[in-house]
Amino acid sequence: MSTGIVHLVGAGPGDLGLVTFRAKELISQADVLVYDYLVHPELVKWCRPECEIVYVGKKAGFHSVPQEEIETLLVTHAKAGKKVVRLKGGDPYIFGRGGEEARTLAKDGIPFEVVPGVTAAIAAGAYAGIPLTYRNLSTALVLLTGHEDPTKKETQVDWRSYGALKNTTLAIYMGMGNLEFILAELQAGGLSSKTPAAVVQWASLGRQRSVTGTVSTLAELVKTSALAAPAIIFVGEVVRDHEAIDWFEHLPLFGRRVAITRTRDQNSELRDKLETLGAEVLELPLITISKDTDRLGFVEILAELGTYDWIVFTSANGVRFFFEDFLKGFKDIRSLGMLRFACVGKATAREIEKYHIKVECMPETATGSSLADALIATGSLDSAKVIVVTGNLNRDTLVRKLEAGGAIVDSLLLYKTEKTDLTLDPVADDFREKGADAILFASSSAVLSFAEQSAALALSDKATLPLAGSIGPQTTETMKKVAMEIGFEAKKPSLDSLIEALIKNLKAR
Repeated sequence: MSTGIVHLVGAGPGDLGLVTFRAKELISQADVLVYDYLVHPELVKWCRPECEIVYVGKKAGFHSVPQEEIETLLVTHAKAGKKVVRLKGGDPYIFGRGGEEARTLAKDGIPFEVVPGVTAAIAAGAYAGIPLTYRNLSTALVLLTGHEDPTKKETQVDWRSYGALKNTTLAIYMGMGNLEFILAELQAGGLSSKTPAAVVQWASLGRQRSVTGTVSTLAELVKTSALAAPAIIFVGEVVRDHEAIDWFEHLPLFGRRVAITRTRDQNSELRDKLETLGAEVLELPLITISKDTDRLGFVEILAELGTYDWIVFTSANGVRFFFEDFLKGFKDIRSLGMLRFACVGKATAREIEKYHIKVECMPETATGSSLADALIATGSLDSAKVIVVTGNLNRDTLVRKLEAGGAIVDSLLLYKTEKTDLTLDPVADDFREKGADAILFASSSAVLSFAEQSAALALSDKATLPLAGSIGPQTTETMKKVAMEIGFEAKKPSLDSLIEALIKNLKAR
């Protein structure tokens, strides 16, 4: 059997946008993923279904798997011919023990690759308004560890010597447990007690928190603020710029935890919008949408495509699945003939427009009922033949209203919506433990799935109870039916309107 390979991969500081393209590529190809505590749980979802996932997380006061066992694990899987990704928070070679793992792999003749990641100090400085170097103010950056090998009798870091440095920024990892000692030693080495200093916790994530002071006041400020690991300590004149150039902590949703419940494929746009506004986003994909084509019905409709007047879509999923099958049978988009397109919502319209097709009917209110009214208002439905692309949970309201308006309607089933089991999902664990400031529902099916899994998603006593937000009247009606308390509803059934209502109601809260 040929030997596999181990990739020592930096997962970055937390923000998924800071993960390298190479890291994502390797995670999606891995046979075995071995990951740490500080790795964002969403990264694990990039794995193939057959990938073996091994958690070896370590945090202060708790070590689940000794380092020697981790290294043995990497060697064993590689010798079995596996493609192994060792996923580490930050950068593998900066206080991540990646060097030790690389030496073990080299000693055992295991091929390996090292993929750098954005290390915590770089991210913390950028996201907290602390430029780590600054002309004429800080011409050097020193990365230090405040937590050394506990088996050593003496510390290797001579903190007093670093206190004597001039025009230098100190970035200290894993130093929260020794913060008072470190700051006292720096002052004993000659550092002015008035030197600015800061602590940044959970850098680059929506839960980021920071405290600034001086080397003489920082320890007490941190204690009062209850900041803890994981955090980076900064010491140096560059900390003075924190208030002036801090951009991240001033965003409208900074510090807010928001759970989103759309399907994994649909979550990306909503997630991007929320994270751009500073939120920490938890993905709880309560439903799964998969292709489920009525083959006989589809063939019959394609055979008579030229006789239809309108095709109606109620979701972007329907558009994708329709064209996927249509283009297998027809190589030319002109085979659609004179078919006119109607849809619910801007997202669905954008999906149609990808094929350079004009949407001729789209109501202002994104509901099936409103779409039927808009089509009837065109005056084109008398004896018109209409295709309505649907899923297994679509309501009959749209079809009934179109038929009442004089149309001859054929429904085309192309996809199915099913409940997702989140019992063992790591993000769901995080939600159960800590809760969220808000949870957003963009469909009735997600509401029903949440209600069915209410016991499995029950919050701990210490968790924050989230405000429940609805994207529109239909979703709100379903929330009422399952006795869910409604925190707010979007003025219009759109993601932007939902986010606008979220910001407004969180401020009020």
